[in-house]
Amino acid sequence: MPLVSLFGWKWRLVLSALLFCAVIFELDAQEQRTTPGRTAKPSKPKLGKSTNKGVRAVMAKPKMKATPAAQAQTFLTQVLNRGKFKKVGETISVQSGDTLELRCRGKPVQWSVPPYLEEDDDGRLSMVQHERYGSLTLVNTTGADTGGYTCYPMYCEDTDCRKEYNKAVKVFVFFPDPQELFVPSSDYYEVIQLRTNWPTILPCQVTSPEAKVSLHREFPPVEVAVDGTEISFNVKKGFTIHRPRPYHAGALYCVASLGNLRQSSTKYMLIYVNYPMAPPAPVIQASSSSVVVGENLLVSCTVMGEQDTFIEFNWEYPGQQIGRPLYTQETISAVSAGAARQQSQSVLLVDEVRDVDQGMYTCTAHNLQGAKSVSTTIKVVPKGKPKKP
Repeated sequence: MPLVSLFGWKWRLVLSALLFCAVIFELDAQEQRTTPGRTAKPSKPKLGKSTNKGVRAVMAKPKMKATPAAQAQTFLTQVLNRGKFKKVGETISVQSGDTLELRCRGKPVQWSVPPYLEEDDDGRLSMVQHERYGSLTLVNTTGADTGGYTCYPMYCEDTDCRKEYNKAVKVFVFFPDPQELFVPSSDYYEVIQLRTNWPTILPCQVTSPEAKVSLHREFPPVEVAVDGTEISFNVKKGFTIHRPRPYHAGALYCVASLGNLRQSSTKYMLIYVNYPMAPPAPVIQASSSSVVVGENLLVSCTVMGEQDTFIEFNWEYPGQQIGRPLYTQETISAVSAGAARQQSQSVLLVDEVRDVDQGMYTCTAHNLQGAKSVSTTIKVVPKGKPKKP
């Protein structure tokens, strides 16, 4: 073989070997770029050409940025003795005198505690924000600490933070006390309104979920039936009167028993209030829309509504600007129209009208559901000038 041909053949072998090494090096580099912890940009296939399946198998998928919904959910844990942790449910019990320690995942978080603890800061309660969680610690606990404890994750933008109520986690904590079955109260009587349009709750809060609780009427002395429909009981809330009626009014109290211990709660004075179904709908009418100076003017404001509902009237009138006194007459009368209804009316009296009395008269009617205003305009005509019809 000629020397030149032999030399060219050897160089072709060297170049082939170098090209093979380059391909292997490039494939190795692609694998390194797709290893965890590094970002790999997927190559885009050229239009009109099919992609190689082998390359697509090696190619890493683009990583998606984590969204708040994909983050770990907020939850509460209770710190037990010897560094043990327990995820809490809806309720837990901590013996009176022991320490309550809760942890809530989030950065930052905010806590809500029973009003008794918020008002009486005696140094027993501490809240600390750590790197990844917030902690709540309550020492020297008593039955009075019984209630709801809530952790709110906070959403922050720069220095502006707000509670994420939809992610709040709650736990009701009982602190059983061998001497106190009910959460202590400083009030001997507690007045509660029985509203016709809203359920009424008698707290009767017990310190132990094991206590048996019954509802009693002071006079006549009798136990009130709790059927679960008209009246129901929940150990975290107390007794609920779902649709209050006049016969529910009076003095009631609760009795709790656990083992050989039996105690009575504070007394609840229930007052029945007939709440209207809707805000009032007043109608305003003047004795005349055009009044001659010196004549008298009457402006009435009338509300038709349910019987035994109180309506309050307020007036705004032009004479207020000069301190002209307000004279009104208010009446309530029953209306016979099948259902029990009543007419409430307020009449504004303006004696010897003057030029300053010209303008807009506004009546606002209020009831327990809201308020509504109506207005009318009065024109004052000088003496000797005929009134327009």
